[in-house]
Parts: sequence; structure tokens; C-alpha cells
Amino acid sequence: VQLQASGGGVVQAGGSLRLSCSASGPSDTQYHMAWFRQAPGKEREFVALKTFSGSNEFYGDSVRGRFKITRDGAKNAVYLQMNSLKPEDTAVYYCAADRSFLGYNKPQRYAFWGQGTLVTVSS
Repeated sequence: VQLQASGGGVVQAGGSLRLSCSASGPSDTQYHMAWFRQAPGKEREFVALKTFSGSNEFYGDSVRGRFKITRDGAKNAVYLQMNSLKPEDTAVYYCAADRSFLGYNKPQRYAFWGQGTLVTVSS
């Protein structure tokens, strides 16, 4: 499956941004879809996951309560609504997909990745 992330940009602290990730490829396989981010000099960090059924979602501690992941099965897309943004949210955001739920918060568990989209939050 091919993933294409978009929606990054520059926003002031306290603002909002919405990221999109579209998936193309075999549609008969059910993938869990996630967002990760990586700031300069830091490891890739889990942000959020939406299970393929859409019935469950999980968040990293640093974004819980501020970010919301949604999924559009018809469009084969996943979105990340980011509110109350902070300068420490500045990073390249990646969408990822995998058929397995095991280790969902570990980047090495994901087989498919988008190219990343840069989010910069100014103070």
C-alpha cells in the first residue's frame, strides 16, 4: 500500500492544523493506520492510531486530549486534527499502516510509511 501525507505547515502556538493521509493499493486488506512524528535529533514518536474497524483509537501521552485521529473508510484515508498546538509539536509527521496491531506504538512494527509532512509551531 502507498501512503501520501499532506497538510503540514506553519502555525502559531495555540492554533490548529489538520493532516491527511491517503492510502492506495490493495483494498481487500485491512490496515491499522497510525501517525508518528519525528523532531530533529529525536526518535520517531507514536502520535495516534485508528484500528481498521474504526472502533478503537489510541494516543501518545503528549498529544492525548489535543489531537484527534479519524478515518474515512470510503476514501481510504486517515486524518489527524491537531488542536492547541505547542512549539514542542514541531516535527515531521508520518502516516503508517500495518495489518498487525501488535506493538502499535513502535515504528519498527509498521510495514508501510508515507513520505512525511512538516509541521512547525511558532511561539
